[in-house]
Amino acid sequence: MRQVVQNLKNGVTELLDVPAPACHAGQLLIATRRSLISAGTERMLVEFGQANLLAKAKAQPERVRQVLDKVRTDGLLPTLETVFARLDQPLPLGYCNVGTVLAVGEGVTGFAPGDRVVSNGPHAEIVCVPKNLCCRIPDEVSDDEAAFTVLAAVGLQGLRLADPALGETVVVLGLGLLGLIVVQLLVANGCRVLGADFDAHKLALARQFGAGTVDLSTGADPVTAAMAFSNNRGVDAVIITASTKSNEPVHQAAQMSRKRGRIVLVGVTGLALDRADFYEKELTFQVSCSYGPGRYDEAYEQRGQDYPFGFVRWTEQRNFEAVLDLLAGKQLDFGALISRQVPQAQAPDAYRLLTEDHALLGVILTYPENVSTARVIAMPQKPAQNSRTVVGHPPVVGVIGAGNFASLVLLPALAKTDARLKTVVDSSGAASALAARKYGFAQATSEYREALEDADITTVFIATRHNTHARFVIEALRAGKHVFVEKPLALNREELLQVRSAWEEAGDRHLMIGFNRRFAPLAMRMRKLLASRSQPLSVIYTVNAGAIPPEHWTQDLKVGGGRIIGEGCHFIDLIRHLVGAPIVGLEARMLGDVPGVGVRQDKMSILLEFADGSMGTVHYLANGSKRFPKERVEVFSEGRVLVLDNFQRLQGYGWGGFAGARGMRQDKGHQAEIQAFITRLQNGGEMVIPWSELEEVTLASFVAVECAGNQPHPLSELTLE
Repeated sequence: MRQVVQNLKNGVTELLDVPAPACHAGQLLIATRRSLISAGTERMLVEFGQANLLAKAKAQPERVRQVLDKVRTDGLLPTLETVFARLDQPLPLGYCNVGTVLAVGEGVTGFAPGDRVVSNGPHAEIVCVPKNLCCRIPDEVSDDEAAFTVLAAVGLQGLRLADPALGETVVVLGLGLLGLIVVQLLVANGCRVLGADFDAHKLALARQFGAGTVDLSTGADPVTAAMAFSNNRGVDAVIITASTKSNEPVHQAAQMSRKRGRIVLVGVTGLALDRADFYEKELTFQVSCSYGPGRYDEAYEQRGQDYPFGFVRWTEQRNFEAVLDLLAGKQLDFGALISRQVPQAQAPDAYRLLTEDHALLGVILTYPENVSTARVIAMPQKPAQNSRTVVGHPPVVGVIGAGNFASLVLLPALAKTDARLKTVVDSSGAASALAARKYGFAQATSEYREALEDADITTVFIATRHNTHARFVIEALRAGKHVFVEKPLALNREELLQVRSAWEEAGDRHLMIGFNRRFAPLAMRMRKLLASRSQPLSVIYTVNAGAIPPEHWTQDLKVGGGRIIGEGCHFIDLIRHLVGAPIVGLEARMLGDVPGVGVRQDKMSILLEFADGSMGTVHYLANGSKRFPKERVEVFSEGRVLVLDNFQRLQGYGWGGFAGARGMRQDKGHQAEIQAFITRLQNGGEMVIPWSELEEVTLASFVAVECAGNQPHPLSELTLE
């Protein structure tokens, strides 16, 4: 099948052959019939992609701050590589989809194959969408008009925040596609509406829909017009649907509002607010978030947990329903907003027109009736990856997961080895196809079993969300594959026992966890320097982890396992590697449960005791400054000290012939780790990291979380007797 994607690096829009997506639990598989190009949002994306780096930076100042913070901690070269790599990841376009249900996933009710539905699926011939982001289309509504539903829900959410009452006067600033939809919704709500824009055709449509208009191209003052429209009382509400960098729309909205009026921003404008504008009238200003309650809530959108109807009347899905009901009742006219109908095969031309003709409103993509449902596609073959002489039998690799980490770190490292790259798997067909094309894999698929059942594939890399790791590892081992899994190996003791059993049954299969830091050049130098010691070590590992929102999937104990199990195992492993002796004891504490702390588990200290008498401490802290280095390792040994700063600089104190070393760039060992694994599979030998250490470190992360929540002894119990 084919899907529309856009390269943010150069602004090129293309139609890409991708595997059809899989239908998972809680989702609908939909054959697309129509999709709407959002003239505002998608035009901005294309123009952003076509802009030069300076213009991109000016358009996203908050991203520039993040880049500067990363430069301070990681260095210039790694930061630039990350920025360019992210820009080089094409972005699937589209979020206004109409189609026919092909299949429903486990647990889905209220939908059946053959239903016509709207969804926020992309511009693809087949899409897979969670059930709460889909809605059935009434028979009275055509596919073309239904394609506007999701965009209309964006406008409807802005309307609900403005809370207009029957008979109130409302101004809509900006009469693009979204603005004209808002005009219709307001008129249907019984409001008196005034629209302002520069385009004569859009003004004429607004009048057709029942609004008064202000032609800004003539120099007319929207504030004066609004005051006249409201009998000099000031309007009750202003909804800003314009797209501009100027602060003027917000200033004008404040000037034309009555005392205690409401202003809602649905579009994009400058936000340098004038306090006097808002103070004197006690105005309310609010920014609207997309389709409505539930947006960006993973529990609602991805896991299908609906909000109680009596407490959250209007969710995303119920906003879709409201728009469709208004269309069925002929209270909205979206047919008048269609500027063009274009076959999906001509989508790149449609996007070119979008940037050239700003008068375009609704551009509908139409789709063929018969499309490929193939879940595996072959990729054009590239020349050999390198010119080195290959020794031994290079492993044939399949990769499950093509998300950010895999695309930015894992796959580039694999592409530099002698491994034969066979298959990339991702539930998003576009992600697997893009990764396969970029890194030279033979095929892409959306079905992970393809990699496990392919007899040609000897080795599977797993880079999916943490709650799938143990299951995929077990299935891959039972399929006779060598396995490399990104940390963590498992989320709990039961999973770890099941993995151990599968590994023991697999016999000579290699299993490795992505504990890359022990392969970092400067960490390896530390290990070498410490090899001659005769006394126990004291190791202090400080991790300035940075805050992650509580709702992020990594904080979800069922999905990500929390940050200690999901990431903290890295740091336990490096200390274990430097000491070179088994962990025999562990204690942990996290910040107290007081107001303002938020998530406690990502602010923890872990004390490790080792069989040789050494001691290691991990301070994993998410409440530090981004300007402070992310990782520092301090080792105290026999009157000497080693200090590793952020895998860029190693300093030695009291080491005689060693004062320090500095890498050309930050290197956390990813490339060396992957190379070591591939080389071992080629040449044979023991596992790169023994199973005993993999299990020990994983178990230690579980114990840390378990005992960190235990209450320490109160001082009154610590007696001298």
